[in-house]
Amino acid sequence: MSAPPKRGRAFDRSIVEGPIKDAVWKLAWPTMLQNIIGGMQGLIDHVMVGHYIGYTGNAAIGAAWQIFLVVIVFISSMFTGMGVLVARFTGADEHEMVNKTVYQAFLTAIMIVLFVLAPFGYLASPMLLGLVNAAPDVQAQALPFLRIMFVFSFGMLIFFMLGGALRSAGDARTPLRLGIALTVLNIAFNVILISGLGPIPAFGTAGSAMGTTLAAGIVAIYAIVKLFSGKWVVAFHRGMNWRPDWPIIGQLFKFGLPTGIQGVAMNVGGVMLLAFIGSLAMSAQAQAAYVVSYTQLFSFITWTSVGIMGATAAVAGQNLGAGKADRTAQAVRTAAGFGLTLAAAIGAAFLLIPTVLFRIFGMTDPIVLDLGVQLLRYLAISGLFITVALAYTGGLQGTGDTKSPMYISFVSQIFIPLGMCLVIRTFWTLDPSDIWLAIVIGHFTRAVLSVTVFRRERWREIRVAVGSAKA
Repeated sequence: MSAPPKRGRAFDRSIVEGPIKDAVWKLAWPTMLQNIIGGMQGLIDHVMVGHYIGYTGNAAIGAAWQIFLVVIVFISSMFTGMGVLVARFTGADEHEMVNKTVYQAFLTAIMIVLFVLAPFGYLASPMLLGLVNAAPDVQAQALPFLRIMFVFSFGMLIFFMLGGALRSAGDARTPLRLGIALTVLNIAFNVILISGLGPIPAFGTAGSAMGTTLAAGIVAIYAIVKLFSGKWVVAFHRGMNWRPDWPIIGQLFKFGLPTGIQGVAMNVGGVMLLAFIGSLAMSAQAQAAYVVSYTQLFSFITWTSVGIMGATAAVAGQNLGAGKADRTAQAVRTAAGFGLTLAAAIGAAFLLIPTVLFRIFGMTDPIVLDLGVQLLRYLAISGLFITVALAYTGGLQGTGDTKSPMYISFVSQIFIPLGMCLVIRTFWTLDPSDIWLAIVIGHFTRAVLSVTVFRRERWREIRVAVGSAKA
């Protein structure tokens, strides 16, 4: 008699049965730490390339990543849909449906890489770099980087997919371990490939892309082997149906596409905000202050808040799947409380030691320091709003309402801040403080709308339209 297939480790039922604070924190802290480590990895890449190649290398990586992330965010949006289904089925304790959903997301990711991302990305890279108006010397550095990232994006997509799947199934520590391994491998490969080592030549910015894709590929191969071992909470086994399941794939995109559209729109909104900063009288100083204050220092709030959002989505979805909608609402409020505590602590550093923080980045120009300190004061307040907004966004997305956050982002992150800047520039003089205030008002609006929509509780009525393994 043959042994039964390995269908994965048992689910952690404390997420739907134990204390709600413990459930949220159990998933939140590994996810926050993973986001911080991943963010620091990008910072290290920039430092290494800047020291070896100079500012053109940094500009090339920045331009290429800006393009790559827009495409990746949109395509990987189906993983949000996967997270909705996995959390629901985990809450309902339907192991086989969890495995089936993750496999369909895995299969779809392979098809996208082979037939869309790799060929389209390789051929369209020169045109895409032209759209961001990169200088010729920057384009020369960015083109091989971007092509390598597109063609060998399989590992990164699988990493994102499995991280979301395991977290939604209640295991946030395994994605953290995979993230640490990815970061360590990436740094090791970059040390060798960017500047060269022994017989290995220096590849420059292309070496940075090679290091990233090699590290992600190794982690992805290891993860696939583990999926077949049956030792993770999600598992593949020989008894599975290996063919595409179109109803499940349709649900992946139904729940995921609004998140992809939201991500693309917010990236475009960020580029347009940079254009307003570039139109200021002291544009260079204002852009330098914005880059360090908003894209680097403020990231410590967004990294932790995005981690809380992911944890909230998993806990909310699992409890809704278990038929415990009241615990779903309680989980979102608890997550927002965690986020406020962390954002307040980081915001206090923005207010108390802003010049110390800027010295870490070598910022000494007095105009840049004045503008940066001014912006950090606004961001100390804005961080409280964005962490609440993201916690409630996680609650909405985790329960399957991915459209409301999309509409909220359009209003709060695009129409309000950009519209405010446009009106002021048209009728008055646009100052840096006007842009900083527009950012805060946008985040405040996003928080208010997210809380309001979640408390309407229409998410209680959302159903997943795929068959149940128990049916």
